[in-house]
Amino acid sequence: MDFIIEGPLIKQSSACIPILRVLPDWFGIEEDILEYEREIEHLPTFLAKSDGQVIGFLSLKQHFPASAEILVMAVHPETHRAGIGRALVQAAEAYACGLGVEYMQVKTLGPSRPNEEYARTRAFYEALGFRMLEEFKKIWDDNNPCLVMIKRL
Repeated sequence: MDFIIEGPLIKQSSACIPILRVLPDWFGIEEDILEYEREIEHLPTFLAKSDGQVIGFLSLKQHFPASAEILVMAVHPETHRAGIGRALVQAAEAYACGLGVEYMQVKTLGPSRPNEEYARTRAFYEALGFRMLEEFKKIWDDNNPCLVMIKRL
């Protein structure tokens, strides 16, 4: 599949939210989608496009000069396993390195709650060099343990 990565751009929520809505196994909580919509408007966002259509995105949040977080990333389900997610992460890492960021983190559902989709998500990030740091039961809620994964850039 041919695609390009654009960014970083701001004010991209209108392009990104439709992708979240077609991924209910990962993004099925409406209040979370609305929070992502608010945040994406102000964050550097990378878009993956094919034939002019947005097929994936990644929004980056810099917490401190040396650290940034992949706040949200999603790829349209019809284009999974085509290298789009990898390309988005690589673009975000290159941008973050240019800002002097040393560590990248991502939060995802922890392994203490078995879930096939999130097991694939964790495997994806591990394949890109992220490592499990710690699982927290109180960041989101008891039914959704938050796993923090990190990578030194």
